[in-house]
Amino acid sequence: MSASDVVQRRNLEKLYREMGEEIHKAMQDPSIVEVILNEDGIVWVDRLGVGMSELCTLDPTAAVQMLGTIAHMLGRVINEKRPVIEGELPGDGSRVMGVIPPVVESPVFNIRKKASAVFPLDAYVKGGRLTTDDHTILTAAVLARENILIVGGTGTGKTTFANAILHEVWLQCSTHRAVILEDSVELQCALKNKVKMRTKPKVDPDDIEITMQDLLKIAMRQKPDRIILGEVRGKEALDMVKAWNTGHPGGLCTVHANDARAGLIRIEQLIAESGALPMREFIAEVINIAVFLVRDPVIGPKVMEIVRIEGVINGEYVFKDVRTNEVLSH
Repeated sequence: MSASDVVQRRNLEKLYREMGEEIHKAMQDPSIVEVILNEDGIVWVDRLGVGMSELCTLDPTAAVQMLGTIAHMLGRVINEKRPVIEGELPGDGSRVMGVIPPVVESPVFNIRKKASAVFPLDAYVKGGRLTTDDHTILTAAVLARENILIVGGTGTGKTTFANAILHEVWLQCSTHRAVILEDSVELQCALKNKVKMRTKPKVDPDDIEITMQDLLKIAMRQKPDRIILGEVRGKEALDMVKAWNTGHPGGLCTVHANDARAGLIRIEQLIAESGALPMREFIAEVINIAVFLVRDPVIGPKVMEIVRIEGVINGEYVFKDVRTNEVLSH
């Protein structure tokens, strides 16, 4: 074991002591996808396919010490002048966001664990989160290499559902080659022939920044059958739809929006950030299906609607609700 490995192990042991036994166990539990501390000291956990529940309480002093240890492990500091820490926990890749006073009254954090288990589409059906007909439609879309946009707000399970679709890709199209692009490593893909790449921020003046746009350009030269984005949130949206439209169908990505139809409007807004002219006809041609998820207070993440993009008429998107066959416009 190298000296750096010894230091990392000791830091992790210190971190686990500061967490306390219950949080440490939650971090080891594959069914738990996120651990959250609120200002009142109550720790919540989000269980895969179940939803949120209270776990325990954490003393504010211990929480500050814990965030200080995480900052140290990341080569940073957290204090009154720099009260926010964000990064990936060395060792397991969990994504951490922590905030201390004076930004908040008492320390808070979110630890989004790297997915270790996949909640497949069959499980969504069994849990009442997806209908059997929806499952059939999505399976057919995967086989037909249609481009799928997964839409929802924060915490609605978009990434978990994207993993379910990727699992279906593996089941139905196991010989395909996927290139997977992310800011944080969250997507799980069982395909043997794949490349996973992530963006790289510019931390120091001498650093080279690697953006999602850069990754899309690299992906185009890696002979992909499918190009997958963890999330689209900027002007890379234009590069994404161009890539999907140039011999690489069967793409998948997530986006923040308030319903399935608003997902396309959001893509349009992000494309506009690149200075491109409005291109609704092009977007409607490339993106085939939009899936909208919500977080049900009882059963957790649930597919609320699936719409097929039919085109543009008189400047407005035309959608078809796949459950009712009702034609909609936005």
